[in-house]
Formats: sequence, C-alpha cells, structure tokens
Amino acid sequence: MRNEEILLIPGPTPVVDSIYDAMSGETRSHTDPRFVKIYKHTIDQTREIFNTDGEVFVVAGSGTIAMEMAIVNTIAEGEKLLIVSHGYFGDRFIKLGQAFGIQVDVLQAEWGQQVSPEDLDNKLSEGNYKAVTVTHADTSTGVATDLDAIVPVIKKHGALVIVDGVCASTAMDEDMSKEYGGEGNTLDIVLTGSQKAIGVPPGLALVAFNQKALDARAAMERVQAYYCDIYNWIPVMHDPSKYFATPAVNLIYALEEGLRIVLEEGMEKRIARHKAFGRAVRQSLAVYGMKALASEEVAAPTLSCILYPDGVDDAKFRAAMANKGTILSGSLAHLAGKAFRIGHMGNSTADMLEKAVIQIGETLHEMGYQVEISKAQEVFSNEIKQVTV
Repeated sequence: MRNEEILLIPGPTPVVDSIYDAMSGETRSHTDPRFVKIYKHTIDQTREIFNTDGEVFVVAGSGTIAMEMAIVNTIAEGEKLLIVSHGYFGDRFIKLGQAFGIQVDVLQAEWGQQVSPEDLDNKLSEGNYKAVTVTHADTSTGVATDLDAIVPVIKKHGALVIVDGVCASTAMDEDMSKEYGGEGNTLDIVLTGSQKAIGVPPGLALVAFNQKALDARAAMERVQAYYCDIYNWIPVMHDPSKYFATPAVNLIYALEEGLRIVLEEGMEKRIARHKAFGRAVRQSLAVYGMKALASEEVAAPTLSCILYPDGVDDAKFRAAMANKGTILSGSLAHLAGKAFRIGHMGNSTADMLEKAVIQIGETLHEMGYQVEISKAQEVFSNEIKQVTV
C-alpha cells in the first residue's frame, strides 16, 4: 500500500492501492452509460454480500444516514423502538429515534458486557415494539452482538430486526437468507458504511431491506424523510440511469473495487481472518498487561478497546505511536484516557498488526514499563497461524 501511515482506528481503515486507483478514475456524468454500468454492478455486489432477495440501497452518506434510512422507513411516529445497546453507538439510536417522534426504550449493557437474551425477552414482553436495533460490533467497547442468541427472541415477539453493521459488514456473519437460531429468524435490515470492514474511503451508506421490512414501509402512508425515503431510491436502484440525487461517482468506482476484493476473498475466509486478527491482537497485547475491555467470549473481531496499565498517559502514548507511523484511537465517554481502541479489519494485514504490536511494546518500554516484545510476537504469530492470511 502507498499509505504513509498504518491507520488502525475503528474507521476509516487502510485503503489498498487498487481502490485508490479506481477512485482516481475520470469523473463522469452520473447518467453516463459507463458509470451507470458500474453503479448497477455495485448494487448487485451489495445484494450478494448481504445475500438478500430484497432491496439494497447504495447512496451517498455516512453510516448515520444508513441508520436513519433503516428506522424512518419502518417505524412511524408514536410507534415503539427498543434499542439493544452495547456502548456509545448503540445509544446513538436514542436521539435518532426521538428526532422522528418514535417512542424509544433502551436495554443497555454494562460497557464490555452483552445484553442477555433473558433480559431482552423480559423487556420485549413489556410492550408492543415495532423494531429492535442491535449494533453488531460496537466501536466504543469492542463488544459483538450474538445474533444467534438474540434474533430468535426478537422474532418471538414479532418485531423487526435492524442490524447496525457499520463495523461488522463483510467481516462478521450478516447473511439475510440465514435463519439465526431457528426457522424464520432472519435479519430484516442490515446497514453499514463504506469505510470500515469494506475498506473503502468514507462517504457511502449501504442498506439492505428484506421483504418484511419493505412491507413495513408499504404500510406507512408517509415517512418523515425525503432523501432517506427508500421509495425515492428504489427506482434508481433498479435502473441507475434514473435520477433522484447525484451519486458519489468516484466513490462508487472505489466501492466496486472494494467489494470485488471482498467477494474474491470469500465471506467464510474473510470472517475467519477477522476472528484470527482480533484474537491475535488481544492475546499479544495481554502479554504487556493490556487487557481488552471485552472478554474473548463477547469480543468483536473487527476492533478492540484496550485498557491501559496503571499510569500510562493516553495522549503521550498515542502521540508516540503516531510518531512511529501507527495511528490508534482514543476511547469514549467514561473510558476516555483509560483505554485506546485499535481496529483490525478490512484491508489491514497481519504484517501491519504485528508491527503495531511491536511498536506498542516499544512505546511502553520507552515510558518505563518492562515488557516482553518477543513473547508478544510469538503469541501473535501462533494466533495468526490458525488461518491462511
């Protein structure tokens, strides 16, 4: 890669040269048949990665636009939404729902923990919820949602399952044709952005609706949106030569290449690779006395929130890492200054992550901590050997 730094934050993630090359192609008219063909191909690729026979939407915007598109087209003003929150980004649905007059309830786990299926079942028994949002991998805590455990509970109560896959899609299992934990237990909406596990620069929102979610939109007389109303986008998704809003032409070029890379690797191998990367990073950093907030049982394969040993100055630590060429992210809310976050997803490689592990050890040593860098490297290598990378 021609990147000058190793970008290991929760997103954006490293971009490979072939994606940069695609994005730098000539900007053409959004109605040019050559662009229309590429746009249509990205829509087809998106359908393939989510494995859905419903509708998919590829539009200019961030993951927040994707979140808004998901709820505004399925939950009417006054209807009830339950938010399953494993951290800051689960909580983000609160204000989003409230902005549209939706009745919002939250089932919130302690940071680093998962909401239990039992607590979810009890909460859903309290009221008639139209939908439940779950963040598949919360980037504030590094906690993953166990879809096999909670999707059957949500379906038991007749609610829609809305999966925020912003930090999960193409790295974790989000198969919309799969039945999670039993017959009929499918994902109704999956949403994501271009800049995380997909490995494309920020600027595109991807959302997939199954037929049940589309039926929810059909039952709504109107939605409180214009840009985010899927009825304005469906004609474009079927025929990208039609116009509603100008697409991000060069980012569509980049997305086509990014999804080509994803599909060429294959979802099974890709998911296994991300699991190995996550374990390797967490286990090797544990050698330095750096504990992950989330235990291995609930940890996300795409990023980790790592607690500092006592006395480490967060700003100085991350500045020293940046001087070495590796960019890490600070933590949020009450963990600010007490932990850092490291992404290990998308186009990140084993070599990048091993280099980061070594540099983290070097930085700790420079700050006066006794660390075993060679042992951390050995642990990293042993975890990586479990998959072909």
